[in-house]
Amino acid sequence: MKATIWHNPRCSKSRQALAVLEEKPGVEVEIIEYLKTPPTRGQIEAVLKKAGVTPSQAVRKGEAAVKEIGLDTADDAAVLDAMAAHPILIERPIVITDKGAIIARPPEKANDVL
Repeated sequence: MKATIWHNPRCSKSRQALAVLEEKPGVEVEIIEYLKTPPTRGQIEAVLKKAGVTPSQAVRKGEAAVKEIGLDTADDAAVLDAMAAHPILIERPIVITDKGAIIARPPEKANDVL
């Protein structure tokens, strides 16, 4: 099985979720450091839809960029635009497989799509 993780190596939860994936036998892990290789707005929208969450549920509301750009976190279209422009706003980590996608918080939630 292939699992893709939108990963931030500086985030402990992201590192823990990656460890969960790497410990599973038969799982081929693709790591996307989304701050270095940001997903497009369309990719973000598709993954969040697959995860069954709205952009406003997947935005890191505590990030300084939210205040800096005056983001209305209740406006899903604006949140998607902001996530594409400022990928630090994407909640992490996100694990994507053929079974679905999930925001792996806590990291053990990665098992839900394996």
